[in-house]
Amino acid sequence: MYGHAVPCPYMPTRAVFFDVDFTLIYPGPTFQGEGYQRFCAKHGMQVDAGAFNRAVAAASSLLEDARGQRYDPQLFFDYTRRIIEGMGGCGPGLDACTREMYDEWAACQHFSLYDDVEPVFRELAGRGIRIGLISNTHRSLASFQSHFELDDFVSGAISSCDHGYMKPHPSIFQAALDLLGVIAGESTMVGDSPSDDIAGAVRMGMRAVLLRRSGVRPRWSEAHLEDVPVICSLHDLPALV
Repeated sequence: MYGHAVPCPYMPTRAVFFDVDFTLIYPGPTFQGEGYQRFCAKHGMQVDAGAFNRAVAAASSLLEDARGQRYDPQLFFDYTRRIIEGMGGCGPGLDACTREMYDEWAACQHFSLYDDVEPVFRELAGRGIRIGLISNTHRSLASFQSHFELDDFVSGAISSCDHGYMKPHPSIFQAALDLLGVIAGESTMVGDSPSDDIAGAVRMGMRAVLLRRSGVRPRWSEAHLEDVPVICSLHDLPALV
């Protein structure tokens, strides 16, 4: 674990909210370089799988610029398209390939659950802490819960696609709090994004815990976030809530 819990005037924790992608689940080969290559080949494009990581890094600014805005599928079409183009893809099949990949991102079978999720959910639920999900996604969170057998632990879930706004917009956090019947001061947000998950939650008056599975500490954009605990495994979370 990196960092430590900082005493603050919060009430006892009644609810913990989790981001989904890269916090609870991670994409398999379908959404890595060779997977992109296969999608593109179906649509008549030859791309360089080795350029995948560079293409993702270059495309990420599209998502950063849209933080907190209304959910718009076109944003994610553009993001995926930019990755394909960064890998060398072009031609008449580009739009169809982009749409297929957007649709497939919502399919749970392309993802795996991190090993620490189920035992930590079980421990939190056993302590009477309510668990919620807040995700910037078009994936059905009901299907997500069912696919990964988490229905018994999750009390409520909200996606930006259904809600209308993406994290860190305050309305999606407030909607999640209302859904679980809790207030900000008795809630904690856990996620992998300093801007979307952590800054958004802290502005709402929630506690926050940043999950960095890589172990690399973030560069905080806001000085008051430097005391936010940073963990590299969810196994470190129960001691902080």
